Amino acid sequence: MDTLCGAKIAVNFRNNHICTKEECERLLSFTNNSGPLFIIGTCGITLFGSSLIGFLLFFTHILACITVGILFRFWKRKTQEKVHYHASEAENKLQNITILNLGEILGQSIQSAISTLLMVGGFIVLFSVIISILKVSGITDTISLLLAPICNFLGIPQQIASSLFTGILEITNGIQLISEIKLKQISINIILTAFLLGVGGISVLLQVLSIVSKSDLSMKPYIIGKILQGSFAAFYTFWMIQIFPVFNFNL
Repeated sequence: MDTLCGAKIAVNFRNNHICTKEECERLLSFTNNSGPLFIIGTCGITLFGSSLIGFLLFFTHILACITVGILFRFWKRKTQEKVHYHASEAENKLQNITILNLGEILGQSIQSAISTLLMVGGFIVLFSVIISILKVSGITDTISLLLAPICNFLGIPQQIASSLFTGILEITNGIQLISEIKLKQISINIILTAFLLGVGGISVLLQVLSIVSKSDLSMKPYIIGKILQGSFAAFYTFWMIQIFPVFNFNL
C-alpha cells in the first residue's frame, strides 16, 4: 500500500488544483516507494534473515528515490512557467475538518484505505496466478533462456533469470524467489532485490495506473522514474557493499 500513497497524493493535489500538472508528474516520478516495514521487515529479516540487509536496502532505496527527484527537477520546466493556479481556487475545493464532519471524514479515509488494500491484494493474487500459469506452461523457462545471454554479459547466474522475470511481473514473488537462490556471492541477490524494489514491477504499475487514470496526469514520468530508481538503487547497493565490509555477506 505504501507504493500507492504517492500516486494518491499526486492525483489529489492535481484534482484540487494545489499543484500544476508538471509538478504532480514530478511527484509521481519518485514518491511511489516501498515502505520500511516491507523492505526491512519482509525483505531483510523474513526473506534474507538479516536486519542489516534490510537497512541497506532501505537506505539505498531512499537514496535512489532522492536522486530521481533531483533529476526530475527539470521535468517540463519551461512548460510549468506558463501555467498558474490561484490559491483561492484550491482552497475552495478543500474540505475543512470540524467536530461536525470529523466522523464523515474519518469514515471516508477508512473506506479509501480498505479499498486500496483490497485492490493491492487483488493484484497480488491475480499476478500470482499469472506467474503460476506461465511457469506451468513453460513460458517462464523459455524467457529465462532468452535472458541467459544478458545474464552472462552482466555476470549474473542464469538461474536468477526466471526469478528476475517474475519480479518484473510482481515484486513480492520475485524477491522471494531471488532470496531463495543459494549463491556464495549473496551480494548478487541483494543488488537484484534493490533493483526490483526500485522498479516496482508491472503489478504496481497497473495499480498506480488505476489511480492516475482519474486525472490528466501522464504515466511517462512514472515509468521513466521507476527504471531510473531501480538502476540507481542497484548501483548504490553495489557501491555500499564494495566500500563498507559490514555489508559484504559473500561467502
